[in-house]
Amino acid sequence: MQKEIGLEKNKIDRSQFEEAAYILRALANETRLCVVMQLSQVGEKSVTELMEQMDCEQSLLSHHLTDMRAKGILRCRKSGKNSFYSLTNKRFSNVLKCIISCTGKDDLLIPTSRDE
Repeated sequence: MQKEIGLEKNKIDRSQFEEAAYILRALANETRLCVVMQLSQVGEKSVTELMEQMDCEQSLLSHHLTDMRAKGILRCRKSGKNSFYSLTNKRFSNVLKCIISCTGKDDLLIPTSRDE
């Protein structure tokens, strides 16, 4: 009986991994990771600013921004004809920092003390 109780204590709660898997799937694209990096560095950018920094087609970037917004990664603020994007939570920056540190390419500077 005690062994059965011990097994219950060590049983893995899979729900703790659901959010992590969701975030990883939502960011699993170089364009999306680049957007997260840029917004981690400055907080907010317009679509035009993101596009210029990424050397990316506007239609492709807009597709990713719309999807990232729908998944809760980005928020959008409109000002006139311009749309400005920012991260909804610093955990997305933290995920990117972790990934970059695993690659050994720490030359990509992402702030550590931003409160999103």
